[in-house]
Amino acid sequence: MDATIEVRGLSKRYGAAVAVDGLSFTVEPGRVTGFVGPNGSGKTTTMRMILGLDRPDGGTALVGGRPYRSLRTPLCRLGSMLDAGAVHPARRARDHLLWLARANGIPARRVGEVLELAGLAEVARRPAGGFSLGMRQRLGIAAALLGDPPALMFDEPVNGLDPEGVAWIRGLLRGLAAEGRAVLVSSHLMSELEGGADHLVVIGRGRLIADTSVAALLAAASGGRVEVRTSARRDAMTVLANAGATVAAGDRDAVTAAGLPAEWVVELLAGAGVPFSGVAGHRASLEEAYMELTRDAVQFRARSGDDPAGDTESGGAVGGPRPGAAS
Repeated sequence: MDATIEVRGLSKRYGAAVAVDGLSFTVEPGRVTGFVGPNGSGKTTTMRMILGLDRPDGGTALVGGRPYRSLRTPLCRLGSMLDAGAVHPARRARDHLLWLARANGIPARRVGEVLELAGLAEVARRPAGGFSLGMRQRLGIAAALLGDPPALMFDEPVNGLDPEGVAWIRGLLRGLAAEGRAVLVSSHLMSELEGGADHLVVIGRGRLIADTSVAALLAAASGGRVEVRTSARRDAMTVLANAGATVAAGDRDAVTAAGLPAEWVVELLAGAGVPFSGVAGHRASLEEAYMELTRDAVQFRARSGDDPAGDTESGGAVGGPRPGAAS
């Protein structure tokens, strides 16, 4: 069964506001694809269009080569969690899953399996309205897994989870991808994606910014920079800058230099008598790479505390008829 999720030229407007603008990418089987972008970039709107909850103004979104709305048993093709609160508060967790199972021709025994997998077996007969946010997240994940689908899509799955829960979802996503499933996960936590995603789709203002492997993005962001540990930071920066490097002060005794090989940095500092305790290639974090990519695509930016003339918040969410639609 084809697990691929394809987005081709997808566009969506809400009045004069453009939520998604000609977006194209593919979520391939066998890997976790992180879906990231600033607030208002169009991530949730895109995921809603993949599920047929919003109708695109242009382009297509396909699951295994077909529109989601055309699938006879959609939970058996694409499992998703966009809103952990999308369950009647008076309905017991088990009954909620049973209702979904019957609607999709899924055996009732599967309900017990996903409740166990999500760590909710002991609270299966409790009303969902009494669940914490983390428990509702787990219930939403259980619902996504109910049809044992080849493709899965999660919007901010670690929200409300404690450290044990975060570790669990990270391992779950990696395990699902290892089984050959296509996994698309939206998250604002770059640290989680750095340890859990293979590939990244980065968007800003509804447009594609990057579609690349995590490894390639980190390598590009590291940019041949060298980090030096020295007790004479000012002297080190002067020597390296005079040699043509672009230098910046890091934390405490660190200096970062770009434009010079590490061996040249060592020779320059030693030749100038500048003491240093270590020289190493700088490896950018995923958060650093992401911030650099999206620097010009942030729509909602708080005013800087030390810059009264700095950017102000943009004032109004994208998606007038449905506030927050383009989050």
